[in-house]
Amino acid sequence: MSRMIALLDATLACPVGGVSRGGVLIADDTIAATGLIDVPEGAETIDCRGLVLAPAIVDLGVFAIDVPAFHAGGIVRVGLMPDQSPVLDDPGVVQRAALIGRPGLWIHPIAAATRALAGKDLAEMAINRDAGARAVGTGASWIADSGVMRKVLAYANDLGLTVITHAEDGGITAGAVATAGETATRMGLSSAPSVAETLAVARDLMLAEETGASLHLRTVTTAAGFDLVRAAKRRGVRVTCGITPAHLLLSDIAMSDFRTFAHISPPLRHEGDRRAALVALADGTIDVLCSAHDPHGPEEKRLPFGDSSAGMAGAETLLALGLGLVRDEHITLDRLFALLSANPARVLGVDTGTLTVGAPADLLICDPRAPWQIMGEDMHAKAGNTPFDGLPVEGKVRRLFKGGTAVTLPG
Repeated sequence: MSRMIALLDATLACPVGGVSRGGVLIADDTIAATGLIDVPEGAETIDCRGLVLAPAIVDLGVFAIDVPAFHAGGIVRVGLMPDQSPVLDDPGVVQRAALIGRPGLWIHPIAAATRALAGKDLAEMAINRDAGARAVGTGASWIADSGVMRKVLAYANDLGLTVITHAEDGGITAGAVATAGETATRMGLSSAPSVAETLAVARDLMLAEETGASLHLRTVTTAAGFDLVRAAKRRGVRVTCGITPAHLLLSDIAMSDFRTFAHISPPLRHEGDRRAALVALADGTIDVLCSAHDPHGPEEKRLPFGDSSAGMAGAETLLALGLGLVRDEHITLDRLFALLSANPARVLGVDTGTLTVGAPADLLICDPRAPWQIMGEDMHAKAGNTPFDGLPVEGKVRRLFKGGTAVTLPG
């Protein structure tokens, strides 16, 4: 007999069905009914008291496995970047990566597009796909050789895999830690112009169009980059793009006190680009909101800005910052969970991220009005290097389900 759980009296936020009042019935590991449901005899019932019930988050493009942080942020599936030790370019390594988080976390490896992420020889994509890779990627770097990149896209297309790229021309950004402009000049930081992103986006879009491949630009952050993506989508190019809350809510001014928590990759951009990002979010150009979770401790962050490691701990703050975008009327609640759940799942080819009948019962219940303050030292992550340290926010996960099974949230 099926194990039944009825989640009742919730504000349902579904990327497909919109926002409504009702419930969800879980049968074993699957959503059996949604909306106005009949509770079967013997089913466990949970009163959601009007809180938001939505698909659990699929975080696309994390650099480290950090289970307590993921669960605190409502994340039950992650797309793991290939920049691991060892690099995810071998089927044995890919297979191990896919298994280590279960049952509370599903890890979907993004296999390296080239061996050792060196940008030269293609990795064994077909074997890595069979070992569990859900996409292939260039990692935190760019493939400079356009011939190699074309082969990557063509081969991945034959295998039905999306190519996930880092959109910065490494020949321009080499050694840079900031975006060229007044802030970088005042701080005396090594910098690169934002055209580095534009060049990378333009090249990869042209190759994706020529090969017919599916391309995901992991982080687009500039007005010119968004214009290129919009135009490509109009032409029918199979492209999606993502962004982090940091690039939506902060500009390079956040680096002004040399605070290394604001040293991220890509670097924070000018205010004009930040405003363009909000427009791109509202008009649908941006498809995915991701954390780029990359925790670094004091030994890597308590250094001069130029010597510190780029990266931020973003998993625990992703949902709350996204809910802030809803309150500020940049996006709707159902659109938020398209960005956090349905769209990243689609990029990875995983059938989850909605509240539709038959979908995996990966669910979160959150209180969108629960106030708290982001404090790096109190985070559940391996390190609390967040550029939002000290910011008051609203939105806390109250319950989390992975495949119909309740996940214990960190205390």
